[in-house]
Amino acid sequence: MTLEEKVGQMFIARCPSVDAAIYAKQYKLGGYILFGQDFKNSDPETFKKTVQSYQDAASIPMFIAVDEEGGIVTRASRYPQFRETPFPSPQQLYKDGGFDAVRADAKEKSEFLLDLGINLNFAPVCDISQSPEDFMYERSVALDADGTSEYVKTVVSEMNSAGIGSVLKHFPGYGNNGDTHTGIAIDKRPYKIFAMYDFLPFKAGIDNGAGVVLVSHNIVECMDKDRPASLSPEVIRILREELGFQGLIITDDLVMDAIGLYTDNESAAVQAVIAGNDLLCCTDFTEQIPAVIKAVEDGTISEERIDESVLRILKYKIELGIIK
Repeated sequence: MTLEEKVGQMFIARCPSVDAAIYAKQYKLGGYILFGQDFKNSDPETFKKTVQSYQDAASIPMFIAVDEEGGIVTRASRYPQFRETPFPSPQQLYKDGGFDAVRADAKEKSEFLLDLGINLNFAPVCDISQSPEDFMYERSVALDADGTSEYVKTVVSEMNSAGIGSVLKHFPGYGNNGDTHTGIAIDKRPYKIFAMYDFLPFKAGIDNGAGVVLVSHNIVECMDKDRPASLSPEVIRILREELGFQGLIITDDLVMDAIGLYTDNESAAVQAVIAGNDLLCCTDFTEQIPAVIKAVEDGTISEERIDESVLRILKYKIELGIIK
């Protein structure tokens, strides 16, 4: 593979509203993440053809991803032409039918997405939240560490059985922090709290075969007081060494305000790779991909560091059947 092909594989880009197939080919993208706008004015058959056009343009088959968590975060199922009702929230599922309902929902959701050509769902939410005051509360299952771990185990197991990729989020655990879409969140909790509680749902997902972990933009002072978690080599080390995760590590979107207030787009992408991320979730990929290529060419990033991530990416694509 050329350097351009390898770096392109490390990017899951926000799908452009026009010329997405052209961009996929030009930048040799590893994948697209789709949002509500990509479904709003479409229908299942049209959507499938559109996604296939992206795959046809790509030299290496792509991740096609969504955030279809259920509840307040749905992308496809919110539109009646795709599903009669949106997928319910984790809390609603658990309230209505316990883990049996969670299991059935994960199975149906996975089959629903795969039928549309989507092979990676940014779910389940592993954050522990039992206070309605927390930003992450509505997206969580609202159980304690053990209950959240059982929820994650259940969802990941069903997703694996269906053959769709899962993404554990938002490592190292969101806690009661504010919204990093709109600013920097600083987590001052001691490490022992993460070790005793927040890490447990992620470990449950890892132990049950989750392929991807998403790292938040929170600044977690007990791990790295100077950098957002997504740009921190120490946070990545903890995920690899303390939790034993050998799969793909992905950043939250690098265009979010928590990163924009910390550094510029080009620097963020380079720092994310240096930190040890395998995949970069981003909107401004036309700026960030050339920045990473340049950093390799000038020696800021070694090509071995790139190869390490690309091998993981290709392996997971083979495991999911994306690459036949």
